[in-house]
Formats: sequence, C-alpha cells, structure tokens
Amino acid sequence: MSIAVDDDLWSAVGDPTRRRMLDLLLSEGGGTATSLSARLPVTRQAIAKHLGVLDRVGLVHASPAGREKRYRVDEAQLARAVAQLTSVGATWDARLRRIKSIAEAIQRKQDQNRTE
Repeated sequence: MSIAVDDDLWSAVGDPTRRRMLDLLLSEGGGTATSLSARLPVTRQAIAKHLGVLDRVGLVHASPAGREKRYRVDEAQLARAVAQLTSVGATWDARLRRIKSIAEAIQRKQDQNRTE
C-alpha cells in the first residue's frame, strides 16, 4: 500500500524542536507556549512560531486558555504522519534489500573470477 507523502507535514515533524514539543504535548495532555518554553531551551517567541507551523499542518489545535492558547496534539493527523513514515520506511527497506542482493551477486561474481 502506498500513501501519498505530505511534504509540509514531513517538514513540520522534521525539526527536532517541534518533535520534542509534540512529545511534551502528548505526555502532558497539552500545553501553552509559556509552559513549553519552560521545558525547552528556546524562547517563548520561537515556541510560538513552531506551534504555528504545527498548527498549519494540523498536528496541533489551539483553544483559548486565559490570555494564551492551549495546544493539543491532533492524534488523527499524527497517525497520518506515522502511516506516511511507515510507508516510506517499507519502500526504502525493499530498495535496500534489492541493493544488497545486487551487491552480493557482484561480490559472488568477483569471487568466482578470482578463483578461476
């Protein structure tokens, strides 16, 4: 089964800070830019920008929480990202198996030529 890859989604989760933010939001059931900035070595402003990227691709959704917004992970969109990663991983595993098979055949042929 092949799943279409969403480049924007992959770009969003490709950043290590955003992945860490998703981990924190998942483990804590949500959070604000302020609560995340207290746990990460980046400014609140940088956290807000990262949350904006995650929100644009649908990985998080915001709801008002006083003067801030509280963000929660959209688990359906996260599952979509995981499915894409799994699909791409399976495709690359198959490619690597073919490359290995070709390399082994070349090696056998070289070994055979040496013994002749």
